[in-house]
Amino acid sequence: MELFDLTGRTAVITGGNGGLGLAMARGLAKAGANVAIWARNADKNNAAFEELYALDRGRPLVTQCDIALEDDIEDAMAMTLDVFGRVDVCFANAGISGAGTAIPDITAEGWDHTLAVNTRGAALVYKHVTRHMIDRARGGEPGGKLIATSSGQSIMGVNRSSDYAASKAALNGLTRAAAFELARYQITANALLFGFYETDITAKADPKFAEWMSRRIPLRRPGDHAGLEGLAVFFASPHSDYITGQCLPVDGGLCIS
Repeated sequence: MELFDLTGRTAVITGGNGGLGLAMARGLAKAGANVAIWARNADKNNAAFEELYALDRGRPLVTQCDIALEDDIEDAMAMTLDVFGRVDVCFANAGISGAGTAIPDITAEGWDHTLAVNTRGAALVYKHVTRHMIDRARGGEPGGKLIATSSGQSIMGVNRSSDYAASKAALNGLTRAAAFELARYQITANALLFGFYETDITAKADPKFAEWMSRRIPLRRPGDHAGLEGLAVFFASPHSDYITGQCLPVDGGLCIS
């Protein structure tokens, strides 16, 4: 048996059709896990399905889901259980970059939309996933893993990003609360505070921002997507069972610079 074999386990990844989410999905599939991607864009969903299917390991599933809408989450959960019968791991990865406004220009609509996706969306995903995990635990099969995609901005200051930073700081709080509340069922909860990775979101930023970030990061480079494969597998595997309630920076040392 391979040390990190995930055969027979099912992982949900919200927003897993691109960027960080797809990199993590790749690693999970290579380790043998069934991977259910819940994401909005149908074309990207189809491309992600084809990529994971070609790996010829665990079975992939994709379903359109906007995590700002609880009905979508409920439908995606029902479909996942119908296909795979269980969910062992949930990566709450879907998120948006925020309104990009300075504090004097904050609007209620922009602020609410960012938190609706980045914080409330993750909480509602956890609501439906953990109902299933708790039912399994009460039936004699405890255990489950919740992993949130947070950000270094939750512990650092960045200009024109107050709504995004607040949404991710709240996600860290959700992580700690979930870890404490759900420990009785052997469900763990952790957050990964990602630093600068090249994604569709960062591609829209001013190029000077990428240059500034590369100079500030002690390792002097963006994060590599290939490295996320093993990170995801570790947090999905039994080898991380004694890690819970942690908000771990994955940032090349950015948060200490």
